[in-house]
Amino acid sequence: MPSPQGENDVRLRRVLPGELQPPRWPVGFAMRTFRASDAPVLHDLLELVFNDGMNGPFDQWWSRLAADSEFDPELCFLVFDGEGRLAGAALSWTSGFLKDLAVAPDCRGRGIAEALLWHVFVVFAARGASHIDLKTNLIDNAAAVRLYVRLGMTEVDWGG
Repeated sequence: MPSPQGENDVRLRRVLPGELQPPRWPVGFAMRTFRASDAPVLHDLLELVFNDGMNGPFDQWWSRLAADSEFDPELCFLVFDGEGRLAGAALSWTSGFLKDLAVAPDCRGRGIAEALLWHVFVVFAARGASHIDLKTNLIDNAAAVRLYVRLGMTEVDWGG
């Protein structure tokens, strides 16, 4: 579930299934689901992208994530470049909440976030979910908000 909202935070929703497109992965990038051995690089990416200290040290973050009843490795999608470096990730909760969407700064602008979002939408629609939600900040994450809106996400009340 989303953490408490801060100033300018919004909850966005994509109703499913709606019109879905298959993800188009950029040339040289490939997506797969999470493996436990990916935990350190996923933590590093989240720390780099969010830079808010909310994840905490790796051992604490991993023990919380692995024990969370909403965590399913099959709903954590990782995108790697041709050299095997983690370029992007979408970590979704089983409840249909996109907990984290992160793209490495040097990999932005290539369509990785859009492809990850389409993949999340398709997977959750196939699971029978009625929607997928996420929390974002209108000011601090304005570029991402534009992408979310372009892909059909709209603001909903915090109560869902």
